[in-house]
Order: sequence, then C-alpha cells, then structure tokens
Amino acid sequence: MSDKLKNVDYGLEKIFEGAQDFLPLLGTDYVELYVGNAKQAAHFYKTAFGFESFAYRGLETGSTDSVSYVIKQDKIKLVLTTPLSSSSPINDHIVKHGDGVKVIALWVDDARKAYEETTKRGAKSYMEPTVESDENGEVVRAGIYTYGETIHMFVERKNYKGDFFPGFVKWESEYNPESKGLKYIDHMVGNVGWGEMNTWVKWYEDVMGFENFLSFDDKQIHTEYSALMSKVMSNGNGRIKFPINEPAEGKKKSQIEEYLDFYEGPGVQHIAVATDDIIDTVSKMRASGVEFLSTPPDEYYKAVPERLMVHNHKLAEDIERLKSLGIMIDADEEGYLLQIFTKPVEDRPTLFFEIIQRMGARGFGAGNFKALFESIEREQEKRGTL
Repeated sequence: MSDKLKNVDYGLEKIFEGAQDFLPLLGTDYVELYVGNAKQAAHFYKTAFGFESFAYRGLETGSTDSVSYVIKQDKIKLVLTTPLSSSSPINDHIVKHGDGVKVIALWVDDARKAYEETTKRGAKSYMEPTVESDENGEVVRAGIYTYGETIHMFVERKNYKGDFFPGFVKWESEYNPESKGLKYIDHMVGNVGWGEMNTWVKWYEDVMGFENFLSFDDKQIHTEYSALMSKVMSNGNGRIKFPINEPAEGKKKSQIEEYLDFYEGPGVQHIAVATDDIIDTVSKMRASGVEFLSTPPDEYYKAVPERLMVHNHKLAEDIERLKSLGIMIDADEEGYLLQIFTKPVEDRPTLFFEIIQRMGARGFGAGNFKALFESIEREQEKRGTL
C-alpha cells in the first residue's frame, strides 16, 4: 500500500493529535436503519449494492416485537429493522421519518467506560450498559443520543466469538450476489436545523472528544439558488468522521431544508462507503439499477487536469470513463479523490449514499460542491421542492 493510502486504511495511526483520548474508538461496528419492510429492503441492498446475507433475528428466534436482517460487505454491516406491531416505538419512528438511520454503532474496547465518559460530559442516555450473552460469549452495549433521534451505540465484543450478536442466527440464503467492491464506511453526514451546527460541533468536542478539522461556510458551499454550511468532526485516530451540515440563506430552498422537511427533523443525510475501484463499483451498481445524480457538464471535466496540477497530481484513471459514469474528481495537497452520489434510496428525498475512492486525499470534495449541488437542485426542481 502506498504512503498516500495509509490514512484511509483501518490500521491507520493517530493523525489528529488535537483530539482527546478519553473515548478510544476502534471503528464503525454497524449501522442500523429502521425501515418499513426489512425483508424487501435487504433484497434491495443485496441486489443493488452487492451486500450478502449475514445474520437474522425475528419470530423464529424468539423476537416478537421486531425483525432484523443483517447484511454485510467487507467491513460494512447494515442492520435493517422493522416493527411487528403498530404499537412499537420503531413504528412511530418510521411513521415520522420514513426509512432512515437510527443507530450508528461504534466499536469500542470498553462500552461501560465509553458510556460513563460521555454521559458525565452531558450526553443523554439511550441505553445503560447491557450485557447480552449466549454460548459464544457476551457483548456489552450502551447508547447515547446525538442529533435528532439518532443514537450512538457503543459495542464491546472482545469476549464474543459469534458472528454478530446474541439473539441472532446465521442468515442462510441461496441468493448472495457478487460484491460491488464496497470496503468500509468512510464517513457519515448529519443534517441539523437552522443555527444548530455549532451546537453539535461543541457537543462532539465536549462529549465525544472529537476535533473539528475541516469547515466550510456558505461562501464556499453555494449555487445561484441555495447554500449550506458544514463542519467535519473526527475522533482521535481518524477512523470515525462525522460532517455536520446546516442550511444557509439562499434564493430558494436548499437540499438541507428539503431533507429536514421530509425527514421531519435532524438525521443522517448520507453514508459514504469506500471502494478501491470506483469505476468497477459504479459500473456494477448502475447495471444493478442504482440511480445516481446527473453527470456534471463538459466544462467540469475539461477543468479537471488543471485542478489536479495545482497540487501536482496526475489522474491515473481515464477521464472519459469517469465522465461517462458521472464520477467527480477533487484534490488536495496529499492526493485526489473520486466520488459520486446516489439519488435518495427511498421515496422521501432524505437518505442517500456516496461512493468514494481516496487516492491520498483526506478532504471531502470541496471542489465538487458547486457541481454536486447544482445536480441536486435539478432533482429538487423535478420534485417541486427547490
């Protein structure tokens, strides 16, 4: 592996020395989505995104209130959960927000300590440390609320030898499509309300020990019609990165406002998943029916070589191939990145996915913001929400 790529590997060393060490995080354990029909959602993510069956909990395993399908691709695990009655609080969440991310689970060595450190710093408790056990050992979990109704769950599994969790069984399925090459979660972006971004930046600094290592204001992130502001928060070793967006004043409604209206509150806007070969990944996803935002204009791609040369980088990929797939390119001092965004993956214009390949760059595609948001605005115009 090249030196440029070391910072995106799961074995990366601590790169954000300013962050505190009271909450060591080992990585993302899983992401749980509350959905209206978990069985059908699992089939969609397997077919369209290349996930495979991994674990299951439902009526057959003794779970009478909800059913969960766990799907996996490399280091990414998604848990898709559906309530089994109208009285379930999970059902209330779906009625209000639609399908969306409820739990961002963080892998830790000591869940009790993580809970203690965060709650004494002001975090609102969701679940006190709870031990779940079976013949494979035990898992300790504890949870706190972050923005909106979103949860950070601390997961300690050092004393567990099973595949996922107690209460789950291996999900045997004859249908497991070919992987699309997705490797791990690069970052997850949250949308919060007007004037709330700095409140949550301070929350992540004070409660989680994160550091704000990138900031963008409405002068950097705007088009003719709309604008937003964003700050990127990272934990000490750089394995967990949470950009936080809030709307800004513009001539028309921004994508953040649209999200807040349809999600009916703050929540996870998108999940960025990494690949080592974005051309192959996106080609396979398009062939499986995944819809992406529209391709930037010719002028965008004509300017790419000059933008890369500012940082003395040369594109290894065929730019015409990237253009044909609608993949965007950005660069910083350390390298460049390739990225593309899906359309929302449900009928409400809320949650979507980003596919990203880092060729050394540590940024988030600031040079692509204008082209990206113009593409999103074209979709908003079709929906009548711009």
